Amino acid sequence: MSQTNAAVGQHNPTSRKRWTATDLGLIAVFAALVAASSIVPGIPVGALGVPITLVTLTVMLSGLVLGAGRGFAAVGLYVLLGLAGLPIFSGGRSGLGILATPSAGYIIAFPLAAAATGYLATVVIRRTVKFRALWLFAATMVSSIVIVHGLGVLGMMVNARLDFSKAFLADLPFVPGDIIKNVLAVIIAMAIHKAFPDVLVRRVK
Repeated sequence: MSQTNAAVGQHNPTSRKRWTATDLGLIAVFAALVAASSIVPGIPVGALGVPITLVTLTVMLSGLVLGAGRGFAAVGLYVLLGLAGLPIFSGGRSGLGILATPSAGYIIAFPLAAAATGYLATVVIRRTVKFRALWLFAATMVSSIVIVHGLGVLGMMVNARLDFSKAFLADLPFVPGDIIKNVLAVIIAMAIHKAFPDVLVRRVK
């Protein structure tokens, strides 16, 4: 390796492997935020009773602010604590039994969606200046549609024994609400990035 390449490697923040105490603190804070958002009563939709909640807002916000790794860790911690028995899923539910309900696909999707949103948000922050909010919104929508709704439909097909068309129709009522929540998540995230510009991009400058 040349001296130039070595210098680049030394100063490239992406070479940093370990999380700091600040990172761990942010993960804990956002895990608590996701848990707190689940306390707000959900609105049951359709015969299956899968509720519309604020959790997807905080899941997307975790990815937008923390990036892929820390976002996944924060939301994954929330899911693990709920599966371990803390009543932090919507409606005060908890335990492994949740994986046998029609909501299972959505819950499994949450950490993956936070990671995907975080990855896309990092790309957006690195490469865009103009229309950044619009690109961040696009990132949340891609993660929502592909991961959250995709696995949500799959979960209803498996646990509620619905065919694809019925599961797809059961999922549709969640889409308008997710659009609104994604807009709010982007607005909040933009404000956080403005106030703390290194919260995400310090690793990828």
